[in-house]
Amino acid sequence: MTDKTWAEVDDYFTGALLAPDPVLDAALADSAAAGLPRIAVAPNQGKLLNLLARQSGARSILEIGTLGGYSTIWLARALPAGGKLVTCEYEPRHAEVARANLARAGFGEDVVEIKVGAALATLSTLTGPFDFIFVDADKSNLANYVRASLELARPGTTIVVDNVVRQGRVLDAASTDPDVLGVREMVEVLTAEPRLDATAVQTVGAKGHDGFVLALVR
Repeated sequence: MTDKTWAEVDDYFTGALLAPDPVLDAALADSAAAGLPRIAVAPNQGKLLNLLARQSGARSILEIGTLGGYSTIWLARALPAGGKLVTCEYEPRHAEVARANLARAGFGEDVVEIKVGAALATLSTLTGPFDFIFVDADKSNLANYVRASLELARPGTTIVVDNVVRQGRVLDAASTDPDVLGVREMVEVLTAEPRLDATAVQTVGAKGHDGFVLALVR
């Protein structure tokens, strides 16, 4: 089975289960036009985040890694009236694109607040708890992001960490790739942390062979 087949399967389910969405399409288009890397979650993965946040009843959401705001829109749409999302983005140019995309989607700073700067520095200034946390930033810091997320969580908080399979390279214990090392260190944290109940799911699709961690704070 080829990567092309995986992408076509994604397209099939997206076409069948997700309604056309000009706002989200425009967010991707404007991000690409601005030269942002094409690494946003796929539409079906965005919908998964939305469903998970809604199922958890999240009123407060934390996102680590905004990029152009595509996943941010999916998550913000899961909030009830009066809910709040805080998203952390390192690159000011990315944050600027995200602000425009979020404004077009109808989300002002009263609902979505973008914190610009190194996420670990930003996270130390935040006050939780957050009901739902999505981690999709530099992989070398995943263990630190999970540790910081746990301090901003409560019992029952859902934590999702993206891009943990690395096309299967996560298996290589001898790897020198900082992204692989970051994932493996995060797994060690999950294994040793009694406050977290976690699993990992492999995915294949438009983003290739990847996967995510789903964790629940005990």
